[in-house]
Amino acid sequence: MKEITSGNLFEEVVHIMEKLRSSEGCPWDKEQDHQSIKSYLIEEAYEVLESIEEQNFENLRSELGDLLFQIVFHAHLAKEANLFNVNDILKEIIKKMKERHPHVFGDTKVKDSQEVLSNWHKIKRTETKDESLLKGIPHHLPALVWAKKIQERAATVKFDWDNIDEVIKKDEVIKKDEAIKKIREKIKELEDQCQNQDTQKTEEEFGNLLFSLVSVARFFKIDPELSLRQTIHKFIQRFTQMEERIKNKKEHSF
Repeated sequence: MKEITSGNLFEEVVHIMEKLRSSEGCPWDKEQDHQSIKSYLIEEAYEVLESIEEQNFENLRSELGDLLFQIVFHAHLAKEANLFNVNDILKEIIKKMKERHPHVFGDTKVKDSQEVLSNWHKIKRTETKDESLLKGIPHHLPALVWAKKIQERAATVKFDWDNIDEVIKKDEVIKKDEAIKKIREKIKELEDQCQNQDTQKTEEEFGNLLFSLVSVARFFKIDPELSLRQTIHKFIQRFTQMEERIKNKKEHSF
């Protein structure tokens, strides 16, 4: 009897996809292309997130399977177009993960997870040569997720605030006194919870702060999503200009 392994099961999923796209397969599946099914990929990813948030692990198992099948679907479409196949995807991710974890698969020593993250981004920059550190972060992400990823990436080269007071002083969100007062109060409450190391309360206070900012945006008839995206674009422009200046300075120093 053949032993059931992850490899065997994954191979069966690939074969199911091949059958669905074959001449005797499913009419709907045969009509699809990368563009027509891209929304399902996002949908399945959000359903995975919902299962995690609800801690519904039985549902998570099912949703992860749905998400995996979308990946297999895209891989098969690429195979049909003679672009690449699922084995190419697996080989590439194996190579990438080993290269980006030299502290596990090599001789590199790290002291903590922060150093792991810093090394990760340095390796990514080596892979993309002279491209910006911010390169590769998708622009179509929701603005809050996009802002977080941009800030995290910039922070790996110490482009960050040292403490909350600096953030408040530099904050250009609102100029009106009453609005600023309310925002400062929310930030103070958030800081108190951080010092108490109460994660749940900190998240709650931060949620209150974000909700207050959205209320302020509505008061001034501002679209918060659009406003944040404009700020991110401005940040990226300034950051890449700074990178260019540093690069030119290094080149002229030789």
